[in-house]
Amino acid sequence: MSASSAAAATRGNSLILPTILPSTSASTSTLQQLQQQQQKYNNNNNNNNNNNNNSSSAKAAVVSSSSQPELTNAVEPQKKFAGLQFSWVHFLAGGTGGMAGALVTSPLDVVKTRLQSSLYQSAKNVPVATASRSGVASVLGHIKDTCLLLGHIYSKEGPRALYKGLGPNLVGVIPARAINFATYGNGKKFYTEMNGGKETTLVHLSSAATAGVVTATVTNPIWLVKTRMQLQVEGVRQYKNSMDCVVQLLRTEGIRGMYRGLSASYLGVAEGAIQWVIYEQLKTTLADHRRISREIYGKTPGYIVGGKDVEEWVHYLGAAGAAKFVASAITYPHEVLRTRLRQTPVGGAPAKYTGLKQTFQLVLKEEGVAALYGGLTAHMMRVVPNAAIMFFCYEAILHRFG
Repeated sequence: MSASSAAAATRGNSLILPTILPSTSASTSTLQQLQQQQQKYNNNNNNNNNNNNNSSSAKAAVVSSSSQPELTNAVEPQKKFAGLQFSWVHFLAGGTGGMAGALVTSPLDVVKTRLQSSLYQSAKNVPVATASRSGVASVLGHIKDTCLLLGHIYSKEGPRALYKGLGPNLVGVIPARAINFATYGNGKKFYTEMNGGKETTLVHLSSAATAGVVTATVTNPIWLVKTRMQLQVEGVRQYKNSMDCVVQLLRTEGIRGMYRGLSASYLGVAEGAIQWVIYEQLKTTLADHRRISREIYGKTPGYIVGGKDVEEWVHYLGAAGAAKFVASAITYPHEVLRTRLRQTPVGGAPAKYTGLKQTFQLVLKEEGVAALYGGLTAHMMRVVPNAAIMFFCYEAILHRFG
């Protein structure tokens, strides 16, 4: 550094010391005083610099802290709902499972629908379960009646009659199950996030109720057409096909007619909610049982299929069937009420059943409590294996692609 630069730096930061000849004691004393003054000046400058630095740091901290909540608030919702994109694998799995179950159990669905309907029972002289039976005899009697009715339909109407309504049934089942499983699967993720990441029974219940309401509203017209088609018997052919049924319904009953039985379908949301909650609980219980068997008792995994132990697949089947059985047994009367509300008015006369409450009271008055469980055996014989097949396909596809 040059002398001029040094001098400029000195002038900028300290007092300029005069040139004093240290030849006398007075000069020495003066020099000491000047040095002390210089030291005080430098100390003051250092303190001022430190204060300025501290002040700048404090301001920066204030700015940083004041802007931090805004950044946190902006990022937090993105973090919270980052994993809530709609999952189409639930849609695919539900639709595939519903189709497989419907194809296998279609004949029992026809029997169940006819046993629920007052039109068919009054028009045809076929054996049905009587109210006098009780206990095991009643169950066996219902099974016998179901088999007899299957044989009656096959012999009188041909094998194709066992698949009446399968077209609209598949048109209804595939989107209905796809919507139901997709709404439930994605709803469960949403409600779990809302519940702080905890998957509880309330989360399962809320997801199932949401899925039930959405599915019933969207697919009610399809189920109405399916019911009307299945209630046609030989010699009485009111509709040529499903499309003709839709056209006649719109012409004679209007748009509101397409939603007959919707109130009973909403009542049936309870069945879906009960079924999902029981299924999830059984899955968790059985998974804990398998884990304890392996960790404590040293049980080794069995034959592996699709990346999972066969025991686990069997547990899925059992959990789905058991959950459906319990849910259907509790809520079955709504199925009968829904069928009555959807059946075709006789001879152009005004509809006999006009509302949920009115239908319930009229069935009790004219036919008794037993009528609310008409077709229960056929229904159970259909829905339990149907649910097992459907949930098995759902879990398999979810495991493979999810």
